Amino acid sequence: MAELMNIHIRGGRVIDPANNIDSVKDLYIASGNIIAFGNMPDGFTADKTINAVNQIVCPGLVDLSARMREPGQEYKATLKSECAAAIAGGITTSCCPPDTTPIIDTPAMANMLTHRGREIGLTHILPLGALTNALGGETLSDMHALHQAGCVAFSNAEYAITNTMVMRRAMEYASSFDLLLILHANDPWLSDTGCMHEGEISTRLGLAGIPEAAETVIVARDLALIEQTGVRAHFARLSCARSVDLIVQARERGLKVTADVAIHHLHLTEYDVTDFNTLCRVMPPLRSERDKDSLRSAVVQGDIQAICSDHQPHERDAKLAAFSEAEPGISGLETLLPLGLKLVHEDVMGLNTLIASLSSGPAALLGIEAGSLSVGCLADICIFDPHEEWLLDSTKLLSKGRNTPFKRWPLKGRVSTTLLAGSIVYSRT
Repeated sequence: MAELMNIHIRGGRVIDPANNIDSVKDLYIASGNIIAFGNMPDGFTADKTINAVNQIVCPGLVDLSARMREPGQEYKATLKSECAAAIAGGITTSCCPPDTTPIIDTPAMANMLTHRGREIGLTHILPLGALTNALGGETLSDMHALHQAGCVAFSNAEYAITNTMVMRRAMEYASSFDLLLILHANDPWLSDTGCMHEGEISTRLGLAGIPEAAETVIVARDLALIEQTGVRAHFARLSCARSVDLIVQARERGLKVTADVAIHHLHLTEYDVTDFNTLCRVMPPLRSERDKDSLRSAVVQGDIQAICSDHQPHERDAKLAAFSEAEPGISGLETLLPLGLKLVHEDVMGLNTLIASLSSGPAALLGIEAGSLSVGCLADICIFDPHEEWLLDSTKLLSKGRNTPFKRWPLKGRVSTTLLAGSIVYSRT
């Protein structure tokens, strides 16, 4: 990490949803922390001044799901390459799902990942611990030990826990230690060999479909168990309007449940698959126009608390197979903020709502000290120009994964500087 300096960020529009701040003011950093807003503190001398006039200064983004591919799949990407991509996107905290190789089901693996993250020094890497040993869905992992080793939450990744009693026991265990569970709702029998949303378009294309019931059935099951056990639970990557309805009803009954959505589900639908574009092959699949609009509304209304990249970098060959055989996933770290800003420019949501869903929202549900510009907090900061227009060139992505369906999309808004704990880790100037 770069040497710590006294930094003066001058003239930017500071947006900090956690503290209800939205105003033009200066910001001062010393010893890696935010020390003041507004007037320069007595005795402060800046080693570096960042001109943020006409730019937005906000908390560093917190991404709930970013597969870095290391360890185990370094031929797709590495921690170093993906951390570089993250900070280019203003992301200062990245959650790593447990389906690495080896799986994050031991304290040693959790320690290794956080150590590598500190060694690289570009972004905070937070491991998600495996909910069951080897993600097998049969025996519970030692969640308490994993939590002590740095795991901020627990997930079985995309591996379904089909045994309802195992899921109940996992929730009871997590509840007893007040641990957060991250749940992926997918019924493997209903989704079966499906590769896109089940509907008129899947029938026309001759592709096996995945009905929305594959998601909603599991959401309903898990909500029933959450109600019984009282566990804190988070539903990851919702894709259906009906799923949001179920979770809203559960929150009205007092259940401690939250949810997120992947940024691509707020822009793309089943219609984007009509030319068999494997770059649009994702799990859960792209749903209907109605689902997309409902997910957008849910973010605006606060029913979905976070937007994530669901970053899954792939080598070129992974997307060259037939649609049904191509590996699912999009490389999304560097497009998370610009695609979010596209929603702002299209008047889908306000800028404050977007920044909250990318920073304070995910930080709050994880219970971590991030996503805020409070005095005394670590200076994890994203500075971006909301007006800069650019065309996405996938060949220029810093991520080793160039698998994005948004290539050649005109975008407006781009990160200029990222700070991690008071160090400038990325700058385009």
